[in-house]
Amino acid sequence: MIDPHTYTHEAMKTTFTLRLMHAQADHARDAANQAFALIDEIENALSRYIPGSDVSQINCMQSGQSLFISETCYECMRIALKIYIDTDGLFDITLGRQIEHQKNKSKGIVPALEGQLMVDPDRPAIHCVEAGREIDLGGIGKGYALDRIAPLLRGLGIKSGLASAGASTQLAFGESAWKIELTGSSDMPIVELKDQALSVSGIEIQGSHIVSPRQTEIRHYGHARVRVIHEEAACADAWSTACLLMTENELESAKDRITIYCS
Repeated sequence: MIDPHTYTHEAMKTTFTLRLMHAQADHARDAANQAFALIDEIENALSRYIPGSDVSQINCMQSGQSLFISETCYECMRIALKIYIDTDGLFDITLGRQIEHQKNKSKGIVPALEGQLMVDPDRPAIHCVEAGREIDLGGIGKGYALDRIAPLLRGLGIKSGLASAGASTQLAFGESAWKIELTGSSDMPIVELKDQALSVSGIEIQGSHIVSPRQTEIRHYGHARVRVIHEEAACADAWSTACLLMTENELESAKDRITIYCS
């Protein structure tokens, strides 16, 4: 079995790493460059920090306005909306103001939840019912990017690979299984990923950075670290965020949908 070719790229405030199985290094490098170009394109649509991106335009909308957005942003937001429903609202991409307040360790009262956005069910558009909400796709965007580059790489002849977004989310695709060691405590297993994603959320590195829509529990976490396995990286990414905020009973119920490891 050949060793994987490894390539890295800075985007979305993290390092993307591709480990690609192919006999020819030049071919693998070309495929990696095309995948990285797609990641940059996705970031230009999803980042709230890039002026003119879809998300930055959404965050400037006034009450009664509508905005047509790219298919990329629309698809990602539709996935996020489904997970919002499946997690009983714990994964909420419209907490941008609260997330910024917490990330920056701002003093004073946490901004109130106000305003309403609506994702058009039939076309790639967003409607601002009432101004006040801001979108932040940080809890799903990196996983979504991994999902998008996997079929691209397969189409370019990469039969197997492991794509990672920093230390938070990994996606294995293709013929091979990839062994991933779950760190964090002595009883964590080694898992094999094959056409699956693993995502990790925790408080050890970034501290209490995940905002809960339950206002009374903004800084409460049931576990220091949660790992989720799912067939799609976007779903693993988002579910790991939500699971960090769940009660033990909610985590048990979630295990019917996803594989969860807590520590």
